[in-house]
Amino acid sequence: MSLSKTHRHPSVVACAVYVEGKRHSEPVHVDNASDVAADVGGFVWLGLHEPSAEDFTDIAEKYGLHALAVEDAVHAHQRPKLERYDDMLFMVLKTARYIEHDELTATSQIIETGEVMVFLGTNYVITVRHGALSPLGGLRQRLEDQPELLSHGPSAVLWAVTDMIVDQYVVVAGAVEDDVDEVEAQVFSTERRGHSVGRIYQLKRELLELRRAVTPLEAPMRMLGERQVQLIPDEMRTYFRDVSDHVSRAGEQVLANDELVTSMLQAQLAKVSVADNEDMRRISAWAAIIAVPTMLAGIYGMNFDFMPELHWEWGYPLVLVVMVVACTLLFRGFRRNGWL
Repeated sequence: MSLSKTHRHPSVVACAVYVEGKRHSEPVHVDNASDVAADVGGFVWLGLHEPSAEDFTDIAEKYGLHALAVEDAVHAHQRPKLERYDDMLFMVLKTARYIEHDELTATSQIIETGEVMVFLGTNYVITVRHGALSPLGGLRQRLEDQPELLSHGPSAVLWAVTDMIVDQYVVVAGAVEDDVDEVEAQVFSTERRGHSVGRIYQLKRELLELRRAVTPLEAPMRMLGERQVQLIPDEMRTYFRDVSDHVSRAGEQVLANDELVTSMLQAQLAKVSVADNEDMRRISAWAAIIAVPTMLAGIYGMNFDFMPELHWEWGYPLVLVVMVVACTLLFRGFRRNGWL
C-alpha cells in the first residue's frame, strides 16, 4: 500500500512488500517492512523523496546501508554511477525532461534534470528521489501489473527505474534535435540576427546538461548487461542489455548534436566576422569618396593671397565638376569590387 508521510518519516512516499511478484496483502509500515519481508520470503520496495540526514538515519541502520552511499543519497548532486558495497549495490541516475518553449533565446532552459538513487539488497530496494522531476508512482503500478517480471526480485525494480529514465533520455534527445535543426537553419540563412550566438551557446549548455546525465551511465549499464554482478540474476541481464543499447543510442545522439552545435557556433562566429569586415569595407569606401571633396574644399579654403585659381572665372564650377567626377569614379570602382 502507499504510505502517507508520517511525522517520524516525512520523506517516505511509499512502502510495500512483494512476494513472488505480488504485493503483500497486509499493510506494512516502514518500521516493520523488513521483518514482514523476512517472514514471508519477499522483498521491500521503499520510496523516499528528498530525505534529510535525520530522516534517513533509522532506515540506513535497519537495512545496513553503507555510510558513504547514504551521504550521497542525502546530499544529491552526484554523477551517475554504480557502486558496490559488500552485499549492496548503489546506483545514481539523473532524470531529464524537455521543457516546451515558443522560441529558443539566449536564456531559455530547455532541459530540466532531477536525480534518483537506488539502494539494492537481497531483500530490499530503496529509491530516493531528488527534485520534482523524478516520479516513480506510475512505475510502481506498471510493475505490479507484471508479476512475472517483479518475481525476479529487487533487480526487476532497478531495471524498471533505469529503463524509464533512459527511455526519457531518447525522447529528450529527439526534442533537442528539433531545436538544433531550427538554429542551424537560422545560422545559414541570409538574415542577420543579433542574438544567434547567444542562442547557440545556450543550446550547447543545455546539451552539456543532458550529456552529463547520459554519458556516465553507459559504463554502469554495460556492466549490468554483460557481466555477472552480485544481486543481478542472469535472467535479468538481457533486460539490462536492452537498456544499455538505449543509453548508447541516446549518448550517440547527444554527442552528434553537441558536435553539430559546436560547428554552428564556429560558423556563426565566422559569419559575424565576415559581416563586420563587410561593414568596415563600406565605411572605408564612403570615407574615401568623401575625402575627395573634403580635400579640394580644404585646399581652396586656405585663403592665401597668391592663389591664381581664386580669381579665375570658371574656377568654382570646375572644382565642382572635378569633385563629382572623382566621387563618381571612386563609387563605381568600389561598387565593381564589391565594397559597396
